[in-house]
Amino acid sequence: MAKQLAEAADARTRDRLPERESLVRMIKDWEAGRHQPKDPYRVLYSRVFAVDESELFADRQASHGRAPADVLKDLLSRTEPLAPPVNRGGRRLGGSTVEDLSARVHGLRLADDVIAGKDLIRPAFRELDAAVRVYRCNTYTEDVGRSLLAAIGEFAQIAGWVASDAGEHQQAADTYRLGISAAHEAADHTLESNLIGSLAYQVTNVGEPHEGVELARAAVETAGPHAPARARALSWDRLAWAHARAGHAQEAMRALGEAASALNDHGEEDEPGYLYWVDSNELQIMEARVYTELRRPLRAVPLLTEVLGRYDATHTRELALYLSWLAVALADANEPEEAARAARRVLDLSADVASDRTAQRVRVMLARLEQYRDTAQVRDLLVNHQPSAPFARGAGDID
Repeated sequence: MAKQLAEAADARTRDRLPERESLVRMIKDWEAGRHQPKDPYRVLYSRVFAVDESELFADRQASHGRAPADVLKDLLSRTEPLAPPVNRGGRRLGGSTVEDLSARVHGLRLADDVIAGKDLIRPAFRELDAAVRVYRCNTYTEDVGRSLLAAIGEFAQIAGWVASDAGEHQQAADTYRLGISAAHEAADHTLESNLIGSLAYQVTNVGEPHEGVELARAAVETAGPHAPARARALSWDRLAWAHARAGHAQEAMRALGEAASALNDHGEEDEPGYLYWVDSNELQIMEARVYTELRRPLRAVPLLTEVLGRYDATHTRELALYLSWLAVALADANEPEEAARAARRVLDLSADVASDRTAQRVRVMLARLEQYRDTAQVRDLLVNHQPSAPFARGAGDID
């Protein structure tokens, strides 16, 4: 292919092409779906295959559902706008109120790092309700009003996440939609993208991956090319996961490549505080999860082993979740003893964690190990741990 592309180029373009070895590496990335060819390579491919460029490089994702604009329009139509009452009274609010709400929502995010959803859900929704009352029952300038709406959107994002972790999936979806409406009214497209992506992740995990793809594509579109680097990386990461769950291997690989490319742009740019956790470790974990979902354990196991070796052990729930993916990948790699060892760590870590996500992952993990029941370590694990629900992979298989 490298030879054919070079032959298809005119003299001027041929002089600008990289060395053959570099071009081969680029072609491998394109063929793996990690990146899409850009000019002049799109033109050269079109010449080689004698196919019109617009046809050859048509967006294959379009076949997976509605256009992002239609998805967003539908989302906004399902939620009542957060317009304050016309004759509202109350205090005259200023910037200090916004600063206080920002500090409180960030504190809630930090609490979620170490406290599971079932223990945090009531405080989270108290904070969200309080923020909505502040917006509806007081007076303020237009700028302060937009900042209050953004604060509501941030509270809705973390409260929705907590509700999902607690197993309250409908409450989580409704909360995300409230946040999307608030962020849209505030014209905060980065926050709006984060909320749409959160809803995409929720929908994907509870058994609707094709709808998750639609939503995740809308999140990428809403973020746009000028959003902070980590916001773009997060939206692509969630699209990769939705594609993986839907069985779209090439699209998932391409989205992972776009996420990594976006994160590489991260520097000293101004960005929202809620992106603090998006880093190379998180992208590497998602890459490994995608490989596990696509049953490619030889790629997943080294990635998970590497990142888990340096993961913060105080984040017990996340550590248990990621170890569960390692256990599944090891089982797929025909390493039942190592899979049982990882699974035992998951059970120990998650024993006192009030998280529906970890409970569901335990069921999925043990179900995958059933095929190795004749292996002593696996048999001991299965005999000594009786789950509260039958082993099954279905609507409850999340995260």
